[in-house]
Amino acid sequence: MPRLAGLAALAILAGCTPAAMSAPGAAPSPAERAAAAERAAVAAAERDLPRAGRLYVSTNPQDHPQMDFAADAREKAATDSTYAARAAGVLRFEKINYPSSVDGMPVPAYLFAPLSPRGPRAHAAMVWVHGGVHGDWDVGMWPFVREAVAKGYVIIAPEYRGSTGHGAAHYNAVDYGGKEVDDVRSAVGVLAALPYVDPERIGMMGWSHGGYITSLISFRSNAPVKAAVAMVPVTNLVFRLSYKGPGYQRMFATQSGIGGLPFERQAEYIRRSPLYHVDSLRIPFLVHVATNDTDVDYVEDRQMVDALRARKPELAETKIYVDPPVGAAGGGHTFNRRFNPVTLERDDSPEQVDSWNLVWAFFARHLRP
Repeated sequence: MPRLAGLAALAILAGCTPAAMSAPGAAPSPAERAAAAERAAVAAAERDLPRAGRLYVSTNPQDHPQMDFAADAREKAATDSTYAARAAGVLRFEKINYPSSVDGMPVPAYLFAPLSPRGPRAHAAMVWVHGGVHGDWDVGMWPFVREAVAKGYVIIAPEYRGSTGHGAAHYNAVDYGGKEVDDVRSAVGVLAALPYVDPERIGMMGWSHGGYITSLISFRSNAPVKAAVAMVPVTNLVFRLSYKGPGYQRMFATQSGIGGLPFERQAEYIRRSPLYHVDSLRIPFLVHVATNDTDVDYVEDRQMVDALRARKPELAETKIYVDPPVGAAGGGHTFNRRFNPVTLERDDSPEQVDSWNLVWAFFARHLRP
C-alpha cells in the first residue's frame, strides 16, 4: 500500500491520470518524473514568487525590453547635429542609408572621409562597429574618427538593426549575431564602391558588441576585410548569459532569431559565439582586453585571448591591460575610448595611448594608409 500511495501522489503532482501512470510496483516513467519535477518547481516558485520573478526569462518577442523611442530619436538628432558641426572644415561627413545584403533592410550609417580625397583608389578604409545590445554611434567617438581620417582613412560606422535612434521597427529587428552581422558586412561593399577607396585595403574595428561582430566576420574563411581589430569583444554567449544572469538574458531570449536561452538553443548560441570559430581565422587580427572590465568581464575575454595565442599565433596580436585607470569616460571596458565629454577631445591615460599606438601601427602594416 505505501508504494501505491506514493505513485498516486506522484500522479497528482504531475497531473497524470491513472491510465497514464506506470503499473503498480514499477518505477515512474521518465515522463512521469519530468512532469513531477516540473510541478515541484512550480510549487517551489509559488512559495518564493519574488525570486521566481527575478529568474523568469520570457521567449516571447512581445516581451523584449522597450524604450522611449521619441526621446531616443531626439538624442540621435542631437548626435548627428554635433557631428555635422564638428566636421565642418575638418572632414567630409554625411549620414547615409544602404541596403543589407541579407534582406534589403535599410541600414543607416555615418560616413567620414578626408575633405579632399587624393584620387581614385588612393585611400584605405575601415568599417567601425559600435557596441551595445541596443547601442549606437555616439559623440564620444569623434576624437578617434577625426584622428583616423587625418591619417588618410575613410570610415563608415553602420547603425545595424537593433541600434537605437531609428525608431521601434529598427530597434525590434535586433538579431544579435545573426542578420546584424550581414548588415555590417554589407558596409564593406559601400566603401568599396567609393571611387577614392581602394577595395583591397579595407579593414574593420569594433568595440564590445562591435568587437563581437568584428570577430564573427573575421572568423569566417571568406572574411571581406584585410585586417581587423576587436576591442574588449564579447566572445562566448554560452558563458556570458550564464555569468550575467536573467536581467541580461531577457535581451536575448526574446529575440525572434534566437527564441530561448543557451540550454534551449545550444547550436544557435554556439553558432553565434566567436570563441568557437577561432580556427577559421585567415586574416591578421588584433585584440585588446582589460582585467578590470566589468561589462565584458576578463573571465570571458581571456578565453578568446588564450584561444588565439594557442591556435592562431601567426595571425593574432593580443594584449591584456592590467587594471587600466578609470577616467571621466570610464575605465575597464572603455579603457581606450576615454574622452572629455565637454570638449570631445581624448582623455588619454598611458594605457589608452599605448593601445591606440598599437592599433595604428597594426593597420598601417596591413592597410597602408
